[in-house]
Amino acid sequence: MSHIISKSSSSSSGTSSGSSPVVHLERYIKYGHTYVAKHMHYHTVHTIEPANIQAILATSFADFQLSTFRVDAMKHLFGNGIFTANGEKWQHARALIRPCFTKHHIDHHIQTLEVYVQNFLTCLPADGSTVDLQQLFFRFTMDTATEFLFGYSVGCLQSGSFKTALISGISDSQFVDAYTNSCIAAAANIRLSILQYLKFDPRAYMSRKIALKYIEQYVDEAVELRDSRKLGKPDGVKYDDGRTYIFLRELAKYTGDREVLRDQILNVLQAGRDTTASLLSNLFWELARHPKVYKKLRQEAKVLKGIPPIKQELLKMKYLRQCIDETLRLHPSVPVNTREAVRDTVLPVRGGADGSKPILVKRGIQVYYCVYALHRQTKYFGADPHQFQPERWENIRPGWEFLPFNTGPRICLGQNFSLIEASYLALRLIQNFECIEARDDRPWTEFYTLVVCSKYGTLVLLTSAT
Repeated sequence: MSHIISKSSSSSSGTSSGSSPVVHLERYIKYGHTYVAKHMHYHTVHTIEPANIQAILATSFADFQLSTFRVDAMKHLFGNGIFTANGEKWQHARALIRPCFTKHHIDHHIQTLEVYVQNFLTCLPADGSTVDLQQLFFRFTMDTATEFLFGYSVGCLQSGSFKTALISGISDSQFVDAYTNSCIAAAANIRLSILQYLKFDPRAYMSRKIALKYIEQYVDEAVELRDSRKLGKPDGVKYDDGRTYIFLRELAKYTGDREVLRDQILNVLQAGRDTTASLLSNLFWELARHPKVYKKLRQEAKVLKGIPPIKQELLKMKYLRQCIDETLRLHPSVPVNTREAVRDTVLPVRGGADGSKPILVKRGIQVYYCVYALHRQTKYFGADPHQFQPERWENIRPGWEFLPFNTGPRICLGQNFSLIEASYLALRLIQNFECIEARDDRPWTEFYTLVVCSKYGTLVLLTSAT
């Protein structure tokens, strides 16, 4: 690792987190798989070496934490949740949430999806006009996520279904807008890095207040049920009011702390909506440009004869899973991530003149790893890593080279939840539409919320199978 580059004169905003994934890839090509960048008065380490990423996320996990600037950018909305906390607070959050993502809970969630699929289908134009699937995917996942979390869907897919919550006085639509604006503001602050502390956004401030107040009404309800002993046992299937699984109520069986419950719900909502929606958006962006792939998916789906799948049938859709993996490879929801060293430590490789020595990382140094660039290495994914080619997954079994949901102790607890939901809706659309055509010839360009999706949406024409 012999390169130290100055970022003060680069085309980025002065912070690596502000650069596009493509710029990161270009720098790795130019400077090597691990390099140091100099920003005015401090240095950052950048790596796509799997051994180094493994150290950061697993083998030397205790030596790193979420970067301070990232936590500060998100804490005003997400508090001390599982995606924002470090140390003991993170351990507590993970221990609290983990029991709520069991196989049983995922199986129950699958049973609720078909009603939202039907709502989704009614939103599609019947006259052959262009539709932006990305907007609909985000509405779909907001509906399913709120149903899963609160036992009550905000009804984004149903025209005129938005209601005003009786307790908070905030309508569902106000909450959705406020929550979305808050996430976009948090993402902007992450990219600003240390410059975020010079900025105050009054719109983001008001949006956060609205979003938090809306969530708190459901938290209060869950705590009241807990206090009146109407939630049942932690391992129970039904609540005393006869309802089945509601994520927030499950959490309330383990704690009555309103702030803890609010923070965890907001964190899981972000993952439940944004991660799944971005995956679906990017998947269908690619399918609209690869008709042979879509035709092959249609052929695979014929075994179901148009009937909604159960979980076991979803898991048998091997080519669909290959398409999803290929989408996650090309379009990871978080293309660039970072950690901060909490003590002096080392990364195992790419140090010294020949790259065979460890690299010293001093306490406080920010270490960036770019999944977008890692996923485009010919060494791991073949000679055409920039191409959408699901068949490549027939012959590869990557380990630390493929990180769509992170890995190590901070691996996403809801990854199976996201994959199952995305697979279900994707398969139902494949069953219902003979072909899909792109209605936008612009190249894929990133747009940042707290995940990355297409700047121009997923503009397509769908041809019904009936």
